[in-house]
Amino acid sequence: MTFGFKDINLIFVFMKKICVFILLILVSLPSFAQGESNVSEEKNVVKINTLSLIILAPSIFYEREFSDMVSGQLGVGYLNYNIGDTKFTGLILTPEVRLYLKKNAIDGFYLGPYFRYQNFSLEADDSKASYTNYGGGLTIGRQWILESGFTMDLFFGGHYGAGELKVDTGTEDQFDTGKFDGFRTRVGFAIGFAF
Repeated sequence: MTFGFKDINLIFVFMKKICVFILLILVSLPSFAQGESNVSEEKNVVKINTLSLIILAPSIFYEREFSDMVSGQLGVGYLNYNIGDTKFTGLILTPEVRLYLKKNAIDGFYLGPYFRYQNFSLEADDSKASYTNYGGGLTIGRQWILESGFTMDLFFGGHYGAGELKVDTGTEDQFDTGKFDGFRTRVGFAIGFAF
């Protein structure tokens, strides 16, 4: 499947609307209201970002509680689609520290500073290149863990990235990497299981 810039922008707008809709539903459900503080006994969460599946860039996260207020998360993603005339294929790694505001690590509101490393092989016509991007940002989110262990994680944030293009064949003008450089929005809704 091939996506152009216009298609990618429409997908991101659609994803943002879905996140806002999901957030409104989840906040309004009484089963998620925070009455008395029920600290989760689980220490680990494995989850999949459902919104990344829409743009064919599946990502999975593993989160581990370190203390009452701090957890660490590692996200691993795989990208394989076209932006304009450039085909991107490669790996995305996102380590993140999460600071939970009410001493209820892995279940509650959090701030999450993170780093992101992306390494892609690029193809445009008969030309090939590699692209490495480093970046980071901050997310604000809310994670829910139900009694069954089912987990939902909704997050929003900002991201800044900068990359380096190395051309094997062809010229730099043939490869469009602008979608990965500069300031961007990070949005996600992950579902999974706590254990």
